[in-house]
Amino acid sequence: MKVLVPVKRVIDYNVKVRVKADQSGVDLANVKMSMNPFCEIAVEEAVRLKEKGAADEVVIVSIGPQQAQETIRTALAMGGDRGILIVTDADPEPLAVAKLLAAVVAEEKPGLVLMGKQAIDGDNNAVGQMLSALLDWPQATYASAVEIAGATAKVTREVDGGLQTLEVDLPAVVTADLRLNEPRYASLPNIMKAKKKEIASKTVADYGVDIAPRLTVLKVAEPAKRSAGVKLESAADLVSKLKTAGVL
Repeated sequence: MKVLVPVKRVIDYNVKVRVKADQSGVDLANVKMSMNPFCEIAVEEAVRLKEKGAADEVVIVSIGPQQAQETIRTALAMGGDRGILIVTDADPEPLAVAKLLAAVVAEEKPGLVLMGKQAIDGDNNAVGQMLSALLDWPQATYASAVEIAGATAKVTREVDGGLQTLEVDLPAVVTADLRLNEPRYASLPNIMKAKKKEIASKTVADYGVDIAPRLTVLKVAEPAKRSAGVKLESAADLVSKLKTAGVL
């Protein structure tokens, strides 16, 4: 079985995000970029499936600028077999990303699409669900455990009331949650091997997908700064404050 893993290049989660002075977007100049953490978890799970013998090949795909090759190389160093980069300087909306991935799926014919539940920049949590609808494949989101048995996948997912277990027929779309696994660090030998692995460079035009934006960003602003707290002398003072605020 072939597993397709989409990955996204985002601002590193340790970096403080800065808004541009004109509030037109986020400042990306001289900012450290890395693989989206949820995508990293999906790559790790795909590699584990291959190590268990449940998968034969792990294909990494990314949509973004030429620099996204570095993100693909990281995934290849973790254990991916080859990569596909769809080069574009635009930041496609979730539906456009889903359409591009659907075109890649039609070309690659994987038995499973395993992806992060969301990217930490847009936080849309929509591409996996949209891709499932476009392909008319079963979906299992927020996966905290994945088991492949023949032509089915058993997926444990986290819900508000606890854990829910689904069994879906393959091919299917599965999105990874935070507790699915702990991604490995790529070893130096694997990093060197990843440099020789194939990354096919494609364009949006190769797939005939319209990625023109449907939404217009009016303004991007930082959240309002929180005011400092107040230190109270006793529990009675706390109760008094809560009553004044209408909480009690």
